[in-house]
Amino acid sequence: MTSRALILIDIQNDYFHDGSWPVHQMEAAAANAARLLDHARRSGDMIVHIRHEMESVDAPFFRPGSEGAEINVSVAPQTGEPVIVKHRPNAFVGTDLLARLTSRGVSDLTICGAMSQMCIDATTRAAVDHGFLVTVIKDACGAKEVRFGDRTVPAELVHAAFMAPLAGSYAKVRSSTDYLAEIEPR
Repeated sequence: MTSRALILIDIQNDYFHDGSWPVHQMEAAAANAARLLDHARRSGDMIVHIRHEMESVDAPFFRPGSEGAEINVSVAPQTGEPVIVKHRPNAFVGTDLLARLTSRGVSDLTICGAMSQMCIDATTRAAVDHGFLVTVIKDACGAKEVRFGDRTVPAELVHAAFMAPLAGSYAKVRSSTDYLAEIEPR
């Protein structure tokens, strides 16, 4: 057993190309997350799936009980892998995530999923505030374009605008290939 945990955040059907709230290149991000998940399973790392669920059935996406709110098959949980349902961007708020991690002696978190500008950012910052060492896997995270005033900011720029400050002050930010090469036993 290692002191590392893989946290897969909101890799849910509504974020994929045929979902209710598609995220840019979510399929590619999920494929990289699946590689991380496979490695974590083989390594005996703790694995935690986070699933966002809106509190209203009238929500535009992640509606309670909907297929869109389910975790995508590409990273489907296996028996024994916890799935934590959250209602806020920060996966620590209103959940038992912190208690689960500390009870297992986890010190290092690897975070991936969606969206870079919301739940990845909020959870990463909170994790560091809780004393964890965090690595964010940039190509296993997805961002969505946003509007600000009369401008549309493309997803690629949104993603970069969030990865840069996380890398500057909060976390190691790595590609999936570089990360897996760093943690593979030699």
